[in-house]
Amino acid sequence: MAQTGSIKGRVYNEINNESIPFANIVLDSTLIGTTSDEEGRYEISNLTPGIYNLTCSFVGFKTTYLYEITVGSAAVTDINIALTEESALLDQVVLQTNRIEKSEESPLSKQTIGATEIYRNPGANRDISRVVQILPGVATTVSFRNDIIVRGGAPNENRFYLDGIEIPNINHFATQGSSGGPVGMINVNFIRDVDFYSGAFPANRGNTMSSVMEFQQITGNREKLGGSFMVGSSDIGLTLNGPTGKNSSFILSARRSYLQFLFQALKLPFLPTYNDFQYKHFFEFGDKDQLTIVGLGAIDNFELNTDVNDGETDQETIDRNNYILGNLPVNDQWNYTIGANWKHFSKNSYQNVILSRNHLNNSAIKYKDNIEDPDALLYDYNSEEIENKLRVESTKRINGWNWNIGAGFEHVKYTNSTFNKRVVNDEVTIIDFDSEFTMQKYSLFTQLSKSVLNERLSLSLGIRTDANSYSDEMSNLLDQLSPRFSASYQFTEKFSASFNLGRYYQLPAYTVMGYRDNDENLVNRENGITYIQSDHIVGGVQYNPTRYSKISVEAFYKKYDNYPFLTNDSISLANLGGDFGVIGNEPAVSNSKGRSYGLEFFLQQKLSSTVYGLISYTFVRSEFEDKNGDYVASSWDNRHILNITAGKKLRKNWEIGAKFRFLGGSPYTPYDIEQSSKKENWDVTQRGINDWDQLNTVRNGNSHGLDFRVDKRWFFEKWALNAYLDIQNLYGFKTETQPFLDVVRDDSGNPIEDPNQPDSYLTKEVENTSGTILPSIGLMIEF
Repeated sequence: MAQTGSIKGRVYNEINNESIPFANIVLDSTLIGTTSDEEGRYEISNLTPGIYNLTCSFVGFKTTYLYEITVGSAAVTDINIALTEESALLDQVVLQTNRIEKSEESPLSKQTIGATEIYRNPGANRDISRVVQILPGVATTVSFRNDIIVRGGAPNENRFYLDGIEIPNINHFATQGSSGGPVGMINVNFIRDVDFYSGAFPANRGNTMSSVMEFQQITGNREKLGGSFMVGSSDIGLTLNGPTGKNSSFILSARRSYLQFLFQALKLPFLPTYNDFQYKHFFEFGDKDQLTIVGLGAIDNFELNTDVNDGETDQETIDRNNYILGNLPVNDQWNYTIGANWKHFSKNSYQNVILSRNHLNNSAIKYKDNIEDPDALLYDYNSEEIENKLRVESTKRINGWNWNIGAGFEHVKYTNSTFNKRVVNDEVTIIDFDSEFTMQKYSLFTQLSKSVLNERLSLSLGIRTDANSYSDEMSNLLDQLSPRFSASYQFTEKFSASFNLGRYYQLPAYTVMGYRDNDENLVNRENGITYIQSDHIVGGVQYNPTRYSKISVEAFYKKYDNYPFLTNDSISLANLGGDFGVIGNEPAVSNSKGRSYGLEFFLQQKLSSTVYGLISYTFVRSEFEDKNGDYVASSWDNRHILNITAGKKLRKNWEIGAKFRFLGGSPYTPYDIEQSSKKENWDVTQRGINDWDQLNTVRNGNSHGLDFRVDKRWFFEKWALNAYLDIQNLYGFKTETQPFLDVVRDDSGNPIEDPNQPDSYLTKEVENTSGTILPSIGLMIEF
């Protein structure tokens, strides 16, 4: 029996929430459509389950295109459509652009990813951090981590928002002081779409220098209780959504991993376990007031697989496992964000009041040879970051002018207890301190935009400023003035050019700001640590052959000032952040300079019939000054990044897709063999000591891989089943990365003394490759 689905929702004015009656809603490439009623509501029923593109139009408003809406049989697809008023008068001739939409505030360096694109992306396994990696300007590390490197910037230069509420990180096992992690913690069943900015940041989004990601979540089912049950190769999850009254609904999910069993089967020396929880509650109080409450949390545990070498006969594998076991700490981490976004509509404006709290608790411990003996303790770390945030905004649109203005306030508490044996300037040093500080952060921002010349020319001017109570160097709002300007001109209905110029500021990581010496002095405050500054220039052109496709080329230049410079090792903090642990918990000064520049090419074909595809290529150079003031390649200098993604919808609800990715080798710093092999040093570090006089003078090998995915869906009267097979690195390419430096050991595992240098051990290099075939099989039941 053939099953059917439906799309329903409401058409309204985006600025005042007033219903728009008699709007035309049409499913593209079909003869199916309807009009909204007097309350702006519409419904299109008896649809064959599948993916549709939708067009909504009404006189006096800009036509809105919604791409790749998934319609199933288990529940109604709820799509509310916000229309924007035309700025030109009715008797003027307006250029009808045939393009994928872009905003006045950010006319370039912005991409939007829909939920369907996230679901089907080959190799991503429904992880948004991996989906973003296909976009122009985005690189990552070659390991299995989700570090996002945008236009040559470090992973800690990215910011994330969930329904307008800032969340510090979107991955499990986050690197404190940076970002990233091996697994994403956002449930993509919640996501409607994601806006990704690699530049031209709106003024109401601060504390970033490389990217902003805006997640818009769906609302719960208003009619009945429903949800989905997901079983994959690495985790199991349940999502529920439904009404909680006439004008409110909820979504709730919980997920538990069994990734540790997969890692054990793959004979990896570490066993991660994660849990995450996500929640959204949406209320409507009449026509003018809405309240959104969100929650996101994770509990992560990281253990060592000390039995990994049992039965192993390959000596290289044994050596690599021993090295990793000797270095990785046992790590426990939990975090949460809760927040509320109240939205009030007025005649020609709306106001938002956003209140939130996020809390990170991170602990790690390491013993020499993993023997829990107080005398063998090498590292014991416990830290908390707590932020309470308030942001107030007003957005007004009248006569074609769009004006946003607002302010923000945050109260921050940071604690840190550190015991660390390490080698500093060729001497074994014990760092032992407890640190705590509180501070307040302030921000003011405004942005004004307008389209002129019959909407051919769009202009936007914004300014922002930030300050805090941490120190005198950062307390003056005038010192962090952050202006930005964008312009875009539509030459024809298919061709446009855009430009952006901006200055952006970012606060150093709390790990840097909270570092103390053994005398409990707040070292980096005394060193005058201050905001990092980055100036951006971006220009590009865009051509839209059809409404479903675009070709764009963008050039960018980013200049960095006041980056933290780590005085122990005499390197910029920008060269750290792509591994587990903690980044920035050491002395620093704000005098590092850097730059990144490059060119991006992007070709996208959205699904209009049965085929979709995407090609992105980026050439990027990222450089920071070394201790001599000379520019050298940073750790994020991949140079060449290529992504090719393609897919096809087949008959009977089959779909296949493939993704090829090429990533240029990133540079690294070789080891100082003489210092590393000294007994007193090795017994503390258990790893090679970098020779910072040769900063980033050697490169890893280039990496590439092919991912493949196949989906099959079955639709029944009240439920649906989706099965998939996702294979990462289909042809098993292995990337050669910086080899490990280890000591030669006897049969009992003890280091062997160098007969020519009694104060040193014999050392050897251990091959370090990344890349394995990783198949994932999953089932999702929707009800």
